[in-house]
Amino acid sequence: MATILITGAKGQLGSELEVVSGNYYGYDFLFTDIDSLDITNYEQTSEFIKNANPDWIVNCAAYNLVDKAENEPEKALLLNGTAVRNITEIIHGSECRFIHVSSDYVYDGESNVPYTEDIPANPLSAYGRSKLAGEKYALSHQGSMIIRTSWLYSSFRNNFVKTILRHGSEKESLKVVFDQTGTPTYASDLAEAIMKIISGVIRNQIAMNPGIYNYSNEGACTWYDFAFEIIKEAGLTCHILPVRTKDYVQAAKRPAYSVLDKIKIKENYGLSIPQWRTSLIKCMKLLK
Repeated sequence: MATILITGAKGQLGSELEVVSGNYYGYDFLFTDIDSLDITNYEQTSEFIKNANPDWIVNCAAYNLVDKAENEPEKALLLNGTAVRNITEIIHGSECRFIHVSSDYVYDGESNVPYTEDIPANPLSAYGRSKLAGEKYALSHQGSMIIRTSWLYSSFRNNFVKTILRHGSEKESLKVVFDQTGTPTYASDLAEAIMKIISGVIRNQIAMNPGIYNYSNEGACTWYDFAFEIIKEAGLTCHILPVRTKDYVQAAKRPAYSVLDKIKIKENYGLSIPQWRTSLIKCMKLLK
């Protein structure tokens, strides 16, 4: 029986993996979060991994307070970088496979076509730099797969969808930036994709090809478009007003364009990815 260790299990993606795991039998899942495994603590992590002896580790733990990271970059780097180094040093030389979740914020946003994995990373923020550091540590292990994703949301935890729903039910209008383009990712879809990859490799249906992969839902939109669809689907009367990034003060600089090209992950692992509006409707039905 394959043992699959999930870190950051109480976050959006970790929570969705726990839901999805119910459809996958014959595996021993270990769901951990900081209360049971602090991956920034090398000794604790080493002891845990050596005792559990996992065949797979999926790292969903992350410091994702993008603006706050500008004032506390060392905290972002500790969880997004150093913790990843801890894991890869502990499993180095073993057969353990490692899936590490990264971000579209490693890109600089200067492209006008979807980003492929071989376009050089050039993060604009402390958060993006910490995620890139984590990628480099992850790649030091020969059995590592990095999945860059974008605009993650789910029915769990705090996220953009829930924020828009909350404010949209309280206010007559909301200002949302219209000059940042990317793609929302429903964490449930990403969790399902991760489990399809793991299960396919375990059953020898597909080969594990280490390296960097992009994953988001299909299509592209601005944050304004995303908010507009949320309000429309919820049946709220709140008006979404477009605003430029330069007029919406935030501490961290965001990429103006971060649409991800998913051809590599679809071809390597035979994945079919839903369109972002389709997945948003699914999530909002759960929230209702």
